[in-house]
Amino acid sequence: MRKKLLLFLLVCLSLSAMSQTYEKLSYILHYGLMKGGKAYLTVSDTTFENKEALHFYMRGYTTGITNSLFGVDDIYESFSDPKTILPYMTIRNIREQKHRYYNKTFFFNDKDSLFSKRSGGSKAPHNTVDILTAFFYLRHNNFLDKLKQGEFFTLPVFHADECLFMSVKYMGTEEIKTKFGKKECYVLSPYVSKGKLFKRSDGLKFYITKDKYRIPVLLEFDMFIGSLKAELVSYDKNGEKHKK
Repeated sequence: MRKKLLLFLLVCLSLSAMSQTYEKLSYILHYGLMKGGKAYLTVSDTTFENKEALHFYMRGYTTGITNSLFGVDDIYESFSDPKTILPYMTIRNIREQKHRYYNKTFFFNDKDSLFSKRSGGSKAPHNTVDILTAFFYLRHNNFLDKLKQGEFFTLPVFHADECLFMSVKYMGTEEIKTKFGKKECYVLSPYVSKGKLFKRSDGLKFYITKDKYRIPVLLEFDMFIGSLKAELVSYDKNGEKHKK
């Protein structure tokens, strides 16, 4: 469950249009018929070192029996430039049973470098983002509208104190049933190595509504031991609340 929740956190990265000042999305995690956890994401206007910024916040945690077994409570935060969506600073705060991990990373995109509180300064690929702001960055300037079915794209991402390139395949659009009715969605599949967890390399998919809000309403994980789904159950955009 710990790996499954981490994977949910890594891919649940798209929220809504960048012009909004506040948004909160809440999810329920289902493993088969059993509820396994909750997650929520928020975006709001703030400042960082006297500069305008967007604050992205994500928390995912286990509940019920799965919490007794795994005790996961992970938090990710990013403070980003509202125009470029590139991060100024990020926080990763991990609590998984007795395991603890905390780190702050500062990004200097004009110098293609960053500074991690854990590992120090280092060079970074141009326009490196953290795992939380990755898809906010991709959605900037209607990125999803420009993709062609079957196309792959990559982003330089700093995660777990190292730089890596995240590869994602655009699967096209699909109409799906959600708790908020039928929705036409973009379907994205982050590329993962086939192994002990996934049946195939495209065993992870998430669905983002093809509208001005661009809300991730469903995430699916196809694994050897079964399927995991993360379903949107409520969202709040500037006081306009929807709940199921």
